[in-house]
Amino acid sequence: QVQLMESGGGSVQAGGSLRLSCVASRYTSRYFSSSICMGWFRQVPGKEREGVAHISTGGGSTYYADSVKGRFTISRDNAKNTLYLQMNSLKPEDTGMYYCAAQPCVGGLLYNRYQYNSWGQGTQVTVSS
Repeated sequence: QVQLMESGGGSVQAGGSLRLSCVASRYTSRYFSSSICMGWFRQVPGKEREGVAHISTGGGSTYYADSVKGRFTISRDNAKNTLYLQMNSLKPEDTGMYYCAAQPCVGGLLYNRYQYNSWGQGTQVTVSS
């Protein structure tokens, strides 16, 4: 069973930046790079977990929620089994618990949270105005 560990959350003022990381253990780098789709989700109390950004196995395809386009960048370092989310121009509405997710896939992207079976424990992002 894969283990996902997020880090990099914190408290920042609006307009600031954070970089989240997620390390996937128990995958070989070869398998991670060829067969694992990954994504970032966020959740605030009382609301459903929503997709923020998703990336294909090789990193060549990405998808962003409209609310973060132009501000967030998802990337992966397959040699390190690590997923990243660079968050710039942060807004108070970006506040939430951020989770990374992983799922074996065959090409393309996975967009829906129900398509992912492996989740990290989450890292809190708080943006103050």
